[in-house]
Amino acid sequence: MSLQRARASRCDAWAFSPAELAARGLSASGEHVFAALQRPWRWSDSGPELSPRLLGELAELGCELPRIAARHGSADGASKLLLALPGPGGAEAHIELVHMPRAVRNARVTLCVSSQVGCALGCTFCATAQLGLERQLTAGEIVAQVLVALRALGPRHPGELTLVFMGMGEPLHNLAAVAKAIAILTNPAGLGLAPRRITVSTAGLVPQLERLAQLPQRPMLAVSLNATSDSLRSELRPINRRYPLAELRAALERYPCRPRERITIEYVLLAGMNDGIEDAQRLADFCAPFPHLINLIPFNGHARSAFQAPGEPTIEAFARALLQRRSCLVTVRRSRGGDIAGACGQLAGAPAGQRRLAVLS
Repeated sequence: MSLQRARASRCDAWAFSPAELAARGLSASGEHVFAALQRPWRWSDSGPELSPRLLGELAELGCELPRIAARHGSADGASKLLLALPGPGGAEAHIELVHMPRAVRNARVTLCVSSQVGCALGCTFCATAQLGLERQLTAGEIVAQVLVALRALGPRHPGELTLVFMGMGEPLHNLAAVAKAIAILTNPAGLGLAPRRITVSTAGLVPQLERLAQLPQRPMLAVSLNATSDSLRSELRPINRRYPLAELRAALERYPCRPRERITIEYVLLAGMNDGIEDAQRLADFCAPFPHLINLIPFNGHARSAFQAPGEPTIEAFARALLQRRSCLVTVRRSRGGDIAGACGQLAGAPAGQRRLAVLS
């Protein structure tokens, strides 16, 4: 069976390392080809600036990029890309990613990428979760979505990029592919992203947390908590029934933080559900045993959910209660792209009019 037929994705060649490219005879070392594939601002309209022979060989390996099926611009400067992933027989799967430039002294772009088509975790407040899990992304598809976004929207230098695995899917549910993609994206011969400029956000898969901690190129960690009692968290995030709060906190206490590194605790505020003063006090206590930053996220509404975001007075009171309970760092995330359904929890990953519920697997 040929390599092209044996592979699950026609994007897989984007995640070949220099050694893997060299083993396929694409160049003496593979680094020339790898560097060209990883630097989209140097591509011509037809693809990477390689010889026709090498381009033909890459095509044989299935070196195909996702297609931008739709592009939406937000009033706040963010952009959402709907990508069509090439599949066998012309079939396509769809994912979404969000590009967020920041007008700060040293201009930066935050790119929110996906790790799965849909998601299996069933979190009740998240639009992606309502799709169910269609399939995992391959490492090549993860790398390719980053390259497509950089080619279309920038930035033109990887030092200006921050990458967050906070798009569609649970990254630790697809850890092998995510880890391979991170290794490729941090390779000095390619984009050379600093691992500290990459954040992986998880709902709290405890065994995979331990595996993430052992990665040679270990990213920053964010954990989406969203409730401070097992009963409520199990209702909002069914994964809590398998890994309850005490087990998750113990794993975070064991997590080997580097000097000055903090674990980000993401907390989606839902009006009347988890936004009380006692919730804030329990949240402060939960985080106390490990280095942390608490990121409060007012809920971003969507058609699949009846939840509401609390008002500003409630958000401010919650933040004050945290600080009064314990000394900690607290931020409030003002999600971008809400007017294009590109904010946290809104990604649904299908063309308008073609949204469907996938069967959980």
